Amino acid sequence: MPLARVPQTRSLSPVRAWIYSLAALVVLMVAVGGATRLTGSGLSITEWRPVTGAIPPLSEQAWLVEFEKYRQISQYELVNKGMTLSEFKFIYGWEWGHRQLGRLIGLVFFLPLVWFWARGVIKGRLALTLLGIGALGGLQGAIGWIMVASGLEPGMTAVAPIKLALHLTVASIILACLVWVAAGLKDRSDEAPEVSTGLAPRILMGLILFQIALGGLVAGSKAGLTYNTWPLMDGALVPSASALFSVSPWIENFVDNVVLVQFNHRLVAYAIVAFAIWHAWTTRRRASGSKAASRATVMAGLTLAQMVLGIVTLLLVVPLWAGLAHQVFAMAVLAMAAVHARVSVA
Repeated sequence: MPLARVPQTRSLSPVRAWIYSLAALVVLMVAVGGATRLTGSGLSITEWRPVTGAIPPLSEQAWLVEFEKYRQISQYELVNKGMTLSEFKFIYGWEWGHRQLGRLIGLVFFLPLVWFWARGVIKGRLALTLLGIGALGGLQGAIGWIMVASGLEPGMTAVAPIKLALHLTVASIILACLVWVAAGLKDRSDEAPEVSTGLAPRILMGLILFQIALGGLVAGSKAGLTYNTWPLMDGALVPSASALFSVSPWIENFVDNVVLVQFNHRLVAYAIVAFAIWHAWTTRRRASGSKAASRATVMAGLTLAQMVLGIVTLLLVVPLWAGLAHQVFAMAVLAMAAVHARVSVA
């Protein structure tokens, strides 16, 4: 659904604050999801119970029942065999917290939406756009369970990389949509007119979304635990074709071959930084001192910082703090890109 500009009135300020609050919760959701993945907790809850699942085990017997369900899957047998109940409670807590946060976001979305709509504060295209984002959020919950279910198959010890990448990408799209809408609600009638920046801000936002999807593949395939050197990979700037396309059929290399998965993530990072620097340079030449030039310069700095953080994360072999920082900072870069794209004049 097109997210067109809506009338900018003072009455929409509370709506704007609410949408930005939702965006912050989505970033928190991504952070908790990243911690859930990095701690190996994502398969600890083996059932999808959207309503009754909100109540965690409340007795020792209930915990033993949940633990027994986990002991039936391959991850326990092949990775965590011998795990204690206390250790299971730790990983269960991460996954339960992730799902609980999803339920909270649903409530924070729909209750104010109904209130604002009933009072006539939001209506028309804005209301339909928000309903579309809400529907995407509901779909995201189903995608999350499909992802988890892929890791519960016999012989699987983790979720399928392509499904993890899809789950992360949809979360990122939801974040970008929320920020896009909120940025369009700000009253800028007293500000100087924006200078034309062409399609570059939107292209940059699209590249960042694409890079996040590639990052999901890196995370899902654990490609960050290999080739922990930079700028070389296995002693070369460009790995050999036999290494990049060792899987048959060749198309599966883009998902299942950790060499190509990591190499693609590196290449797109270089492309994003180069494009952001070029965009900042051209915008500053065309309109030095303008808000568009300032935003473009900030975007160049953010993309460069994110690339450096990614390199540090790779060199340190993805410790928890670095992996989380890289993932959360990607959301910050995307949010800023969405604001820049929204308020810029094509």
